[in-house]
Amino acid sequence: MGKTTLAEIIAQQTKSHFITFSAVTSGIKEIRRIMDEAEANRDFGEKTIVFIDEIHRFNKAQQDAFLPYVERGSITLIGATTENPSFEINAALLSRCKVLVLKELSETALVAILKAALANPNGFPNLKVTLQPDALDLIAAFANGDGRMALNTLEMAVLNGERDGQQVTVTKAGLSQLINTKSLRYDKNGEEHYNIISALHKSMRNSDVDAAIYWLMRMLNGGEDPLYIARRLIRFASEDVGLADRQALPLTVAAYQACQLIGMPECNVNLTEAVTYLALAPKSNALYVAQAKAQADVKATGNLPVPLQIRNAPTKLMKTLGYGDHYQYAHDTADKLTDMQTMPDELVGHTYYQPTDQGQEQTWRRRLAAIKYWHRTHDDQAFDNENDNQ
Repeated sequence: MGKTTLAEIIAQQTKSHFITFSAVTSGIKEIRRIMDEAEANRDFGEKTIVFIDEIHRFNKAQQDAFLPYVERGSITLIGATTENPSFEINAALLSRCKVLVLKELSETALVAILKAALANPNGFPNLKVTLQPDALDLIAAFANGDGRMALNTLEMAVLNGERDGQQVTVTKAGLSQLINTKSLRYDKNGEEHYNIISALHKSMRNSDVDAAIYWLMRMLNGGEDPLYIARRLIRFASEDVGLADRQALPLTVAAYQACQLIGMPECNVNLTEAVTYLALAPKSNALYVAQAKAQADVKATGNLPVPLQIRNAPTKLMKTLGYGDHYQYAHDTADKLTDMQTMPDELVGHTYYQPTDQGQEQTWRRRLAAIKYWHRTHDDQAFDNENDNQ
């Protein structure tokens, strides 16, 4: 049973006038004319149900044309869509509607529908249909929760079955030719696009390499642009692996370049290599966290002045104003470190990058600990020397 049939049943049960619209052929002028008629009919006590299949194909102006009539109760609007309403329906119109999700049918329900079609005398009149064991289960699994697809597949199986007079036998061998490839539900600009790229990211982040490869294949087989995937892998390498594995970013950039050079389907293996590497690599979001913390400070503190000692002094006036005074050149020291302040006064003591103990980031953790230890000992010594001089 389709969406239009459900809408017609609602109209019959509520004794309402039923109107359907096509997003392809209906214009604003026609919409307003019919809406005005519905408003006039309301004065005589007649209810009007307006059904729009694939409502997401209406543009913003067309959707807006229904809004005042929905608000006044002149019509009951039923819009059907295979897309996510949050993305495709105007916010004003969506806020005045109730969203009902028609979920996929279970395989058990699909088998029941198929059995009912076979038992109905109008299903296959004048034919005696016999199916080999599990044939209905195979059709139900192939239908992906879609009742119409299940019935269409059954019809094709019967029409192409082994015929002996009025007797038709549907065999598994014959059925396999009809259901050897499932139709993937994927929209490069819709909800499923965002769902699956999210699944890919989170599978890699969770180091589930098999799930990551599966979601990658779902996207590629659905027709996704490999360069889009490659860009997302570069982002993942920076945000979720970071310095825990310094080969992650070069490898994903190389995968992107390979996709540019050779395209599909040859670059599939490059993307699979990158996804596998990222899923198995040690993970660290320390760089991402550091960036977020620093951005928050920039937003909160605004244009803090650069300390004078690390300002550039290309002119005599700037030097007179103290630009570059007391600058300490780290390369002239044995440890390549100085106690010179490089943070604005207001942010001294703020820390952003906190390396983890994952993979190669352990090296940076030890290095940062050594730098901080040097500053604790040398800054204290510098402070003591300054007090002695006073």
